[in-house]
Amino acid sequence: MPHFPVNGFNMHVVTRGDGPPLLLVHGFPLDHSMWSAQIDDLAKSYTVIAPDLRGFGQSEIVDGPVTMQTYADDLAALLDAMGISDPVHLCGLSMGGYIAWAFVEQHRDRLASLILCDTRATADNEAARKTRELTAQRVLREGPDFLASDLIDKLFVKSTREQRPEIIEQTKQVIRSTHPTTIAAASRAMAARPDVTDRLPSIDLPTLIIVGEHDAISPPSEMHEIADALPHATFVEIKDAGHMAPLERPEPVNAAIEHYLETLH
Repeated sequence: MPHFPVNGFNMHVVTRGDGPPLLLVHGFPLDHSMWSAQIDDLAKSYTVIAPDLRGFGQSEIVDGPVTMQTYADDLAALLDAMGISDPVHLCGLSMGGYIAWAFVEQHRDRLASLILCDTRATADNEAARKTRELTAQRVLREGPDFLASDLIDKLFVKSTREQRPEIIEQTKQVIRSTHPTTIAAASRAMAARPDVTDRLPSIDLPTLIIVGEHDAISPPSEMHEIADALPHATFVEIKDAGHMAPLERPEPVNAAIEHYLETLH
């Protein structure tokens, strides 16, 4: 799988297909493999670009603090390194959605549309920021194994946990293999991310909002408010899914993305 030199480190990326570019941005603390059910399917009509963010997956580990803007700037530099100048459809899940907001802020001209899955526009409250800092400190002390156990109930709906054990185990393995410094930096970056609620009415991009019916982290009611605040948003709720809708229910998620993008081309 190819790596590209990006902002001082080597970024790993999986690419498939041919057509308008579709950039898939993974959540925390995962990697490009969370999009495995989307990559080949969507590559039938699009050039699918699924990178590992700095330090995650097979990308090079980078020391030092980061912000959501850091990750967004890395993605813009990746597009440059790949020679992609056409506007991209940017699809981000959870932290990938936070990165999408930052990408809009600095790289709006590189976007054709947004697809926001199971994410939020608000900043963390004080309790959430403290929890993220404690997570960062603990993972640096103990490693990521505790996260692999603690996050599963929050990420996946009960039916997925009971009926799709292979997905659960794959996700745990990705978390366990992620470097502690990468997890800590990302956790602190999420804690420091800005509230973008006031900016939503000015984001004039076509936007698809996708949320799992049982998402407890970014619930449908909250994501509906995001859709209502955006000028050109379409809202889709995925039945029998939690926070990881693309991984839990790939068929309806892929269908929603394909149908939406067809309306733009």
